[in-house]
Amino acid sequence: MSLQSSPACMASAAQRLGMIGIVDSVCVVHQLVDDPGTVGVTAIDKRPVEGPVRVRTLGLHGDVQADRKNHGGEEKAVYAYSAADADWWARQLGRDVQPGYFGENLRISGAQGADFDVDGAAAGERWRIGERVVLEVTWPRIPCATFGRWVEQDRWVKRFLQAGRPGTYFRVVTPGEVRAGDAVEIIAVGEGPSMREVAAVNS
Repeated sequence: MSLQSSPACMASAAQRLGMIGIVDSVCVVHQLVDDPGTVGVTAIDKRPVEGPVRVRTLGLHGDVQADRKNHGGEEKAVYAYSAADADWWARQLGRDVQPGYFGENLRISGAQGADFDVDGAAAGERWRIGERVVLEVTWPRIPCATFGRWVEQDRWVKRFLQAGRPGTYFRVVTPGEVRAGDAVEIIAVGEGPSMREVAAVNS
């Protein structure tokens, strides 16, 4: 990423070390949905599943990406979204934003009511989830037209980016299993701009 770190960004990153969150939901694709885009279908319809889900290099077991040119792959294997940000969007849209509705694999909240800023992460930050899984931050979500059609909102791509709540993609460092209720701990901080700042450049 070409953006440079400011001293404030570096200090903020250091403060994130040891932050604790909780996996509220683990979501995988429920069904492929017809879409008028170039691929013809979308796998954005993800919903929570019960029990442990295997996490591998290319993502969660049972999950797929219909448009593999722009989604998925090792650098975008897992997508996490903040529960607090989903609640904010629910108020803006006037309807529930259920886990998985934004296409996320993991819905994350802060432990014991504390804040857990998913999008404050810089590239290279690492999260340990549960006993074994380690994920590394790679990119923010840069939404596509398919996302706008899914939520049925005009000018959604620009609106989503300008809100500063993009959600974060990860690569899988250590495979394992995740389930709802697992603890999330930041075990290493990254360098450079936050995912929120990177997304803002693309807005």
